[in-house]
Amino acid sequence: MTDQGRGGAPVLLQVDSSADRRAGSVTRELGAAYARGWLARHPDGVRRYRDLAAAPVPPLGQGYVSLGTRVERHGVVPPEKVAALAEGADEEREWAVSLPLVTEVREATTLLVGAPMYNFSVPAALKAWIDRITFPGAYVDPDGGGTLLAGVRVVVVAACGGGYGAGAPRAGWDFQVPYLRAYFANLGVAEGEVRVVRAEFTRAGDVAGLGRFREAAARGLARARGEVAALAAEG
Repeated sequence: MTDQGRGGAPVLLQVDSSADRRAGSVTRELGAAYARGWLARHPDGVRRYRDLAAAPVPPLGQGYVSLGTRVERHGVVPPEKVAALAEGADEEREWAVSLPLVTEVREATTLLVGAPMYNFSVPAALKAWIDRITFPGAYVDPDGGGTLLAGVRVVVVAACGGGYGAGAPRAGWDFQVPYLRAYFANLGVAEGEVRVVRAEFTRAGDVAGLGRFREAAARGLARARGEVAALAAEG
């Protein structure tokens, strides 16, 4: 993958997963800010957007599993050739849902993921999208065997209601950011190209027990906004 999409212009794929679709969603705010900055830097760029809360990706079905298993037995199969291996209406339906999602990721030069923490991990809506785009061999170069995502930048804008940073009592309970870093690394994205911005204590104004962290929350959100602006300026 180069720094340009297939049409020559850079492509931003923005994915939101917060169930809170109001203006108060921190990940939606930070994601929108990054997208604005990215578009300002790339006036010729293409922004594609998926709201996984408004239009959920269906969980994997049997057809996805059976088709994926068959594809794995054939080695690396380019997405455009997978349909020829589908057997039956169930597998065809599963692939019809999956292919557009896989294609969006393959064509993106920057992937922007809005990921709030739900119960110490990512929302089910985001996990369903992750499961579906991770089709066997979808990001493997069929000629050289390398990853097609080596030149892609992933920006994760994350939020959590409490504090899970280094030294926090619940630091070991963080299955949000470590999971996403491990996932994109396994997918083939270079370690230095996975950039994470996280605002903590975002529920300090709502949960009585977190009230003493309101100032820390405000400072953290201001810092996150600054980091998002700086990342967008990098392109």
